Amino acid sequence: MRAVSGKNIFHRPGFKKGLYLILCLFCLQLPALAQEPPPRPIAIYVNPAQGLIFGAFFQGASGGTVIIYPDGSRSVTGSIVQANLGYPFSSAVFEVEANPGTLVSIMNGPNVTLSGSNGGTLTLQIGTSSTGSPFITTATPPARTQVRIGGTLIVGSPLANPVGNYSGTFNVTFIQE
Repeated sequence: MRAVSGKNIFHRPGFKKGLYLILCLFCLQLPALAQEPPPRPIAIYVNPAQGLIFGAFFQGASGGTVIIYPDGSRSVTGSIVQANLGYPFSSAVFEVEANPGTLVSIMNGPNVTLSGSNGGTLTLQIGTSSTGSPFITTATPPARTQVRIGGTLIVGSPLANPVGNYSGTFNVTFIQE
């Protein structure tokens, strides 16, 4: 039989370095866990499902604003009076089709000048979106994530903005990040 000495193997020179090296090699063999990369190419499709509609209103002597919020509600300021004459009002609706988890930012275009059917112009400021920006898509295609965007219509006096239908086009850019 052999006598056991009182020395501990953990106190041998180089043991800690060797143990550290073995642990490092062991860690290199473990699989790394992370979010998988999105499919390539990353595709995003945006359908302009509904335009921004301000409905009917009457303007007073000083004008004011008509505001459509992303939830579709409407309010006015100044001498503008809301009219319920059967004309609808609503926020713009965009349907975004992308893989779930896609990060999308919204960039509003500049203010837009709307032309009137009887002359005159109005200014449209694009508002905020129902999803905020940036947002993460949640619907699995072919379903789409719905984004509602409001706006503010700046109305002047009746001389500057005669009664009529006003129309124009605004730009909103959806950026996949």
